[in-house]
Amino acid sequence: MTRHIMVLLHPQREESAVAAVSVFKALLDDDVTPVVLSDEIVGIRTRQIESTGGDGILTHCTIIDDSELAEWRDRCELVIVLGGDGTILRAAERFHGSGVPLMGVNLGHVGFLAESEREDLAEAVHRVSQRDYLVEERLALDVSVWHEGENIFNSWALNEATIEKTSKSRMIDVVLGVDARPVSSFGCDGVILATPTGSTAYSFSAGGPIVWPEVEALLLVPISAHALFAEPLVVSPNSRLGVEISPNNPEHSAVLWCDGRRALELPAGARVEATRSASPIRLARLHTGPFTDRLVAKFRLPVSGWRGPIKEA
Repeated sequence: MTRHIMVLLHPQREESAVAAVSVFKALLDDDVTPVVLSDEIVGIRTRQIESTGGDGILTHCTIIDDSELAEWRDRCELVIVLGGDGTILRAAERFHGSGVPLMGVNLGHVGFLAESEREDLAEAVHRVSQRDYLVEERLALDVSVWHEGENIFNSWALNEATIEKTSKSRMIDVVLGVDARPVSSFGCDGVILATPTGSTAYSFSAGGPIVWPEVEALLLVPISAHALFAEPLVVSPNSRLGVEISPNNPEHSAVLWCDGRRALELPAGARVEATRSASPIRLARLHTGPFTDRLVAKFRLPVSGWRGPIKEA
């Protein structure tokens, strides 16, 4: 039976095109057929083809259109994503709800979601071909918007859902709630509703806590709030987070973003709710080391002077 692995990449990045050809070669050598989207091979059909032999390799790949993705999601055993966290989030959007694990190869900067770096690409692909990896489930958010008693929008997020002021607004007035109970109200630039995975992303930049991935929790982080009590909150994963936009705000003074990819202008008086999704995102892991080491490496944190715990004789 033919095995298929999807390869997603950043079509405008030269390094993604070069890396993709290397991945195709390695998969084919291991008797696995690469699957690639037709709109993502544009960057491959360039001068990299002549220098890497990619044109001949593409004839052995399965090239599909976006319209065929729903069918092929169930036929691919894994997705290799070539790029930074943004490319991985785009892949998560396309494969959300499928149960197919994603494995990111970092071609960007920090790359917290990626499992492997560019220099380890060959080993990573071979291990994937050998099914030598673990699958880790990451909590995601289901996001809904209500206005005047009607549900006007539904989406999801792996990292975070953010309610932000628009460029036309000086600030937005919000009321925050947890489990249908009010917590605080203030004017602010926005509010972040995040997962532990997203705690190292936008939430971190806004002063939120870093939460280890194995900790199941939801985060609520105000952005530049004008209030005495506007601290980040960490609540149960079974809680329901709520952010209500004051009806006194100018119309469409706020916008909702899910993972920075899916947006909705929020009418005055809208209510945004976020709960734990029933469909987690599955990430393929090659390394089982502690998250602490990943954190130190990605942020290049200074750790000199650490002597460690006392060892008993």
